Amino acid sequence: MTMGAVSNNGGIRRRGGDTDTDMGWLCYVFLAFLCFFCNLGGSTDSLRRGESITPNRTLLSAGGNFALGFFRPGNSSSSFLGIWYNSINKTVIWVANRESPLPPQDSEAVFTLGYDGNLQILDGGGRNIIWSTNISGSGLAGNSTAAQLQDTGDLVVKQGESIVWESFDGDSDTLMQGMRLMVNKKTGKRNVIRCWSSSDDPRPGKFSWGIDPKGSPQFFIWKEDKPYFRSTMLQQGFTYSVYFPSGGYAYYSYATQNDEVYYSYGYSNTSIQARFLLTPEGRLQFLLRQNTSDEWPKLWEAPTTECELYAHCGSFGSCERFDSHSVCGCLEGFKPRLQRDWDKGKYDAGCERSIALGCGEGEADTFMRYALMKWPDHSSSLGIMTFQECEIECSKNCSCTAFGYANITSNSAVDCINWFGDLIDLAHNYSPGGFGQDLYVRVHSSELSYGSSGNDHSSHKNKRHLVAIIVASVSAFFLITVLVYILTWKFCGRKGWVCKKSTESSDAPLLGKDDIELLQLSFRRIIDATNNFDETNKLGEGGFGPVYKAFLSEFGMVAIKTLSKQSSQGLKEFVNELKLIAKLQHTNLVRLLGCCIEGEEKILIYEYLPNRSLDKFLFDAFQKENLDWNTRFQIIEGVAQRILYLHKYSRLKVIHRDLKASNILLDEAMKPKISDFGMARIFGIDQTQAKTNHVVGTYGYIPPEYVLYGQFSEKSDVYSFGVLLLEIVSGQKNSNFFQTQLSITLLGWAWKNWKDGNPLEFIDIAIKESCDSLKVIRCIEVGLLCVQAIPTDRPTMSDVVRMLSNDPTTPIPQLKEPAFLSSNSNSSVCTSHSNSKNEITMSILNPR
Repeated sequence: MTMGAVSNNGGIRRRGGDTDTDMGWLCYVFLAFLCFFCNLGGSTDSLRRGESITPNRTLLSAGGNFALGFFRPGNSSSSFLGIWYNSINKTVIWVANRESPLPPQDSEAVFTLGYDGNLQILDGGGRNIIWSTNISGSGLAGNSTAAQLQDTGDLVVKQGESIVWESFDGDSDTLMQGMRLMVNKKTGKRNVIRCWSSSDDPRPGKFSWGIDPKGSPQFFIWKEDKPYFRSTMLQQGFTYSVYFPSGGYAYYSYATQNDEVYYSYGYSNTSIQARFLLTPEGRLQFLLRQNTSDEWPKLWEAPTTECELYAHCGSFGSCERFDSHSVCGCLEGFKPRLQRDWDKGKYDAGCERSIALGCGEGEADTFMRYALMKWPDHSSSLGIMTFQECEIECSKNCSCTAFGYANITSNSAVDCINWFGDLIDLAHNYSPGGFGQDLYVRVHSSELSYGSSGNDHSSHKNKRHLVAIIVASVSAFFLITVLVYILTWKFCGRKGWVCKKSTESSDAPLLGKDDIELLQLSFRRIIDATNNFDETNKLGEGGFGPVYKAFLSEFGMVAIKTLSKQSSQGLKEFVNELKLIAKLQHTNLVRLLGCCIEGEEKILIYEYLPNRSLDKFLFDAFQKENLDWNTRFQIIEGVAQRILYLHKYSRLKVIHRDLKASNILLDEAMKPKISDFGMARIFGIDQTQAKTNHVVGTYGYIPPEYVLYGQFSEKSDVYSFGVLLLEIVSGQKNSNFFQTQLSITLLGWAWKNWKDGNPLEFIDIAIKESCDSLKVIRCIEVGLLCVQAIPTDRPTMSDVVRMLSNDPTTPIPQLKEPAFLSSNSNSSVCTSHSNSKNEITMSILNPR
């Protein structure tokens, strides 16, 4: 068969052969064209070697979320190749030829995967390469090399199954979900987010955003390679997850892998679209879209004030932000280098010391404490040590200008941070991008005025005169102190009362005889320590109210627990916790350090446990990996011992009544401590149970006799412990778990697997491979014993401790069907609680 030639009139002219042959040739041509178009339609997200797209064609990701093609932004006459959201107003997230736009007259450019395995943009003549991936390697020219636009918005080049290049590593103005903002501490290689020149011009602008090139845990925005904005220090190695009530979760991760330090984030719910955008004006914005609108609501932006601009107040100058303006001031012990410039509002020259340091001259130097400060740039870590060791290390080095003390690692240890030379980029009451922390600045000892809190940023002009006044006042102050101490001992200490600083008469009934003396702080101190209850310092929230992280010089890091006006608990629970835990002070319980009772403000101050509560690990898809089987069993045994202490060995017999994962706090060694005694009740030594019309507790942890009849006893805590034990083994939250097909709760799921002889099916997959199967089965059996429907069938905590510590093959009592088994079983009790999707602390529920 010979191929025909095209005639002038478009027909097919035969050169030889018969009609049958010609018809066969026509079929061949038709099938070839059909196959071509079928192949084109079936692989719209991919390019193979030799394939290309032109300005009238786009690639579309498999899920239809993103498109790739040529476009002209805004009113621009030049064209670019980019990737955009296909259904969201064509929001562009990546541009290939940012520095080489195609001229207006070139309408025949092509984007192709060349035979050498590189993606290329060729001009209309096909002679000039406008842009290329410029990758090399053996096998790239093979048939297995292909380019694909993924549904995340990432354009990748694959060699077989291996990705050899991806647009997520390239230069863009957008940080997408799943992208890594990265720096290699060994090689110095990094990627940055670089803004557009304008909203209509994708060419690189003046601003870029990335991780500190030194690998320090902080972000920078640079303006023409000079620092423009700097975040506070991030915690290294953290992965923070947020779960949504509607389902799914978000994660934010700052981690180190090999020599790379990187930041990434993502959402499991694909209907949520989120991105970081660096604008042409140098503002970093976090945009989140959750509906079908074309709008991108702005959730966060920085910088927004002059205080956030890098080194706005010069060296040793600190910026104070107010509602509408910012004010620069020198740190105490410093003065403006050029006063005339400061008078004109020019602060670039910064500040200098009022009195030179006396390093090496005995006790000539000391440290001034500044609370709620944005830490300065150019820090150095001396490693893990105590606060006193950190201060001593800085004191020994005359070049050490300041030190800080905070947790910036993924574990619970605390690092000593030092600064040398001038202190740059300071701000007071800082919150955007982080939260303020204590900073200790080295000054001459004569600069430290008596009683100074370190929060006054004005220069000190009359120091020597003030010191003379202080020395003259010492005698009078000493006499007053002695007198106050004597009166306190006489009228308060001997009777064991709590002495109050507040003069509010309304506070008088709160405290009285037989209460333990606690340190009381003013509400002003609490406001300063929490940065006015800034959300960035918030550790969590329960039925009592929110809990905040803070630093107090008396104790170091503490947890501030406030009674919320919207709290389901009230004054009665506050007073109950204040009195009860003060009397129960024990190493196994979270220590109460102090309180604040001022007007309507009711606040408790607890020791700070850096690992926070058990639920933060147990019910987090990422953090639960830190709970191996040995750690979980240590927590189970520890909680059992602590409840036994409350029931049997403490000076008071206490029923907690609100045991749950969020009330189990973990110390540095992941050992548990029980917290939240607002609902606890004191029993008499021989008392076995009590009854109430005021049922309190949390859905999923309350035993049936308490819900139905208001009866509570030691066995109420045993039931709650059983639920907690089964949660620890399964990694599932009882109030959230519901097996739709079987219509059973977490307790029912544990019972079914045990009864069917498959108890290991109940185990959390995160520990399934590494756990001690015999111990796990024993824990499941003990948990099921504890959640028996009838209180007398449940063991005591003494029995629980013994069963957990014994040989796991030792027989235990016969198991019966637990309470709250299913949503439709006749044996289930109070099934309306079993499907609750939210953990709610109940305050009032009339028993039936």
